[in-house]
Amino acid sequence: MDFSIKAYDTKNPILSAKTGCVAVAVYENKKLSAAAAALDQSGDISAAIKSGDITGKAGTSLLLRGVGGVSAARVLLVGMGAFDAVTDKAFTTAVHATLKCFGQLGASDAIIAFPLTEVKGRDLAWAIHTIVIGAHEAQFRTDGQKSKKDPERTGVKKLLLAVDAVDAKAKLALAQAQAIARGMDLTKELGNLSANVCTPTYLANTAKKLGKEYKFDVEVLDRKQLEALKMNSFLSVTNGSDEPPKFIVLKHMGGKKNDAPVVLVGKGITFDTGGISLKAGAGMDEMKYDMCGAASVLGTFRAIGEMGLDLNVVGIIAACENMPSGRATKPGDIVTSMAGLTIEVLNTDAEGRLVLCDALAYAERFNPAAVVDIATLTGACIVALGHHNSGLFARDDAASNGLVQQLLDAGKQAGDTAWRLPIGEAYNDQLKSNFADLGNIGTPGGASCTAAAFLENFTRSYAWAHLDIAGTAWKSGGAKGATGRPVPLLSTFLINRA
Repeated sequence: MDFSIKAYDTKNPILSAKTGCVAVAVYENKKLSAAAAALDQSGDISAAIKSGDITGKAGTSLLLRGVGGVSAARVLLVGMGAFDAVTDKAFTTAVHATLKCFGQLGASDAIIAFPLTEVKGRDLAWAIHTIVIGAHEAQFRTDGQKSKKDPERTGVKKLLLAVDAVDAKAKLALAQAQAIARGMDLTKELGNLSANVCTPTYLANTAKKLGKEYKFDVEVLDRKQLEALKMNSFLSVTNGSDEPPKFIVLKHMGGKKNDAPVVLVGKGITFDTGGISLKAGAGMDEMKYDMCGAASVLGTFRAIGEMGLDLNVVGIIAACENMPSGRATKPGDIVTSMAGLTIEVLNTDAEGRLVLCDALAYAERFNPAAVVDIATLTGACIVALGHHNSGLFARDDAASNGLVQQLLDAGKQAGDTAWRLPIGEAYNDQLKSNFADLGNIGTPGGASCTAAAFLENFTRSYAWAHLDIAGTAWKSGGAKGATGRPVPLLSTFLINRA
């Protein structure tokens, strides 16, 4: 969909806008928004509301044709909830209802003339982001691997957003929203691809394509180089697979030459059988999504590349498969990580932390300002937080606490929220092993916290935070598919730092 913004005022009234459809807001108390009132010269809109054809409840809608005095072919009335108390949920619900209707129209262009600056606790940028990302979500296709594609969608292809003034702030908000939305699209496309296509090599090639398009430096390390780096923890996960591992490093050096970079580290298990600690068969197909941390790093790089963000950012992706075979790592095996710590592999299905710990050790060479790792790490995080919030973990010191607050604020700003959960010595005690420095799983209880505590052992030279996205990266059931999260959170976090 093509997006643009335009200001409407007394010199350029919305009444004279020539378009296939203009969407305006109405409220539960039968009150009209300013744009709806401006279109109601004939009284047709007021009459429709008085008749009870639309209640104003958030997400309700009514399509009118041939409204007197209005140049637009159609007027879409959309409920926005209570007047003077428009919540972000009500606004988002109204946007989704509008976009659904636009997708079914015979019109190719439309205008959204909602009150973009009247949402409680939100600003113009948030409203624009909500509309643009919602439109991308509505148009996103999942039929890439079907032999017969779904019918081409009709409906609105050009969407204009009516704003109070077309200033630098509005233009920037629209550009950033489109970049983030396209980054989310890439993350979803990668997540939804079958694991026989989206292999570690495929992820590496995707990174190289992004590098060419956006002038990133991209380096891909193969097994021999990983062996030379003594990444034996990472390599222990890939031992059972015929697919070669790939360790992918992207660099967006948009800041000053000597500025310390922010490093994003993504878990890239392109398929996770559990290894010798084999998972149950039911639902195992969804383990193609175990690379969504890696996909979110690539999606975020696509966004910051398009924005040309004035910040130094490094992306690290540890990509491999976790498969059972005669070569596979066995429960009870002990491996030595890049950092020199020995790890007793008590459960080969706790593999994400085994690849991430070496990636986090590798991140130290960049003298980072901050490191954030992103991983579909634990089912326990879904138990704790459901599918609403990503789990956020960090040690309790000034640098990491400041990083945590930046991430939490960015999540709220982007509508891609996270919730902080604890780590500390009590959880580290659960990881003690009789035979190695650490076990890769803890004693029962607090599995998300012990997983994060495991990672913390490899991050003590820099500010670090861990995002467990197991509950937010994809949906199951009839709506099965990758969500694109946490690209909005990460992109907003980086925008704010820049």
